[in-house]
Formats: sequence, structure tokens, C-alpha cells
Amino acid sequence: MDFETLMPTLRTLALGAGDRIMEIYESPDFDVRSKSDDSPVTAADEAADAFISEGLRKAFPDVTLITEEQADSHALTASTFLIVDPLDGTKDFVQRRGDFTVNIAFVQDGVPVRGVVYAPAKKRLFWTRPDGTSVEETGDLDKDTVGDLVPLRVSTPDNGALMVVASKSHRDQATDDYIGKYAVRDMTSAGSSLKFCLVATGEADIYPRLGRTMEWDTAAGDAVLRGAGGQVVRFDDQSVLTYGKAGWDNPFFIAHAPGVELK
Repeated sequence: MDFETLMPTLRTLALGAGDRIMEIYESPDFDVRSKSDDSPVTAADEAADAFISEGLRKAFPDVTLITEEQADSHALTASTFLIVDPLDGTKDFVQRRGDFTVNIAFVQDGVPVRGVVYAPAKKRLFWTRPDGTSVEETGDLDKDTVGDLVPLRVSTPDNGALMVVASKSHRDQATDDYIGKYAVRDMTSAGSSLKFCLVATGEADIYPRLGRTMEWDTAAGDAVLRGAGGQVVRFDDQSVLTYGKAGWDNPFFIAHAPGVELK
């Protein structure tokens, strides 16, 4: 894969998908339907999915494409692929909380090596440069011109006073019990893959997820965090989280800055 071609394409597609999402988000009303797994889906999910899929298939016709909204893609198995969640955090979108993102990642041999996370309502754009390092882009977020880039680097954690980020929509007692094992300075909550990005920027030290996620939920945020020096490990044995698993389900995991003494 030519990353000099890949990353500008992913960035532009994420921004374009964000425009389509915001058109619907800012409308007076929109329909919400339930998928077969009872998760919500809106016209914004579908519009963003169609836009990104068309762009990726045109630019990279020989690369396997996995998206949340296209059920026929889920049976595919490949070690190298593009994976998309066109609207991560649909519940936040429906409740107009703004914590939703567009996630696009490239997975190579089971590792999310490049990715883009765009939160259109918050105007925050995180991506990995062609060299694999991560940045947050600021400014107008123009599709044709890259703005100012802030290099991302995870925190140097103080294990006596950790900053924790947890899910806004999926917080439960098991998560609280696990967090209770640490000396916590403060906690924040966020939706979608923004939690990975808060660890990548150093705004948080650790993000534990003791709940169901799919690979398209996490791959782009995982790539951004890796590019900032962080890592995502399985909750059960603390081995590195891998991608391309049968069924696309993730195990429970912990995203963190190196130096956090995991419990």
C-alpha cells in the first residue's frame, strides 16, 4: 500500500462523510430504525457509508473493504483490508450529543497501521501521517488543503493519579469495579472512538472497555493511538489486540499509555 496516496484519500473521504452526516444532524428531524441486532441506524449512517465505500472502491479496487453497514462484507476474511464505521456513536448522534465519529482504517496483517477519526460536530480531526505518526489537524479542515498539524504523543502517566476516560453510553458496574483498582485523579466520559483519541493526545492515560465492540468501532482509533505511542491490549491476557478475527468481534480491551501499571 502506498501510504502517501492512502492517507490524503482517507482524510478527504472522512471530511466528506462528515459533511453528509451534519446535513442530517442539523435537520429538524430524522428517522431512526433498528438493525437486526437492535442497534440504531439512520440515514446519516447510510449516506456516509455509501460515500466512503464508493470513494475507497474507486481509489483502491484491489483492497478488501469491510464496513459496518454492508452485511455482505462481514463474511469476508483477510489479513489486510480497509475497515469503516461511517458513523460511530449513532446513539450519541440520535441524542444530539455530538460525540460521534467517522472511522476509516487500514489493517495490515492484523494490525491497524493507519487511520482517520473525524468528529464532525466537534470539529476534531485525528489521523496518522504516511509515516505512521499521529496528528490532530486544526483550523478550517478544508478537504483540499491540510491545515496546521499538532503531533500527538501519549502522556507519561503517574500511577498514583491517573486520568481515566470511559464510555458515555456503555458504562456499567464491571467497568467501575475495574477502574476502582487504580488510583484515579479524575475521570471523563466520551462517546465513540474519541476515547482512543483522548489517550493519544495525553488528555487521558487509560480507557478500559469491558463490553462488546466490533473491529470497525476500534480500528481507526487504535491506529491513531498506536501512532501516538500508545497501545491497545486484550483485557484477559494483556496481549496486543489484533484484527481480522472471525465475526469481527473484539474481546474486552484496555487502551493505555505505556507506563500505566495494568491491573
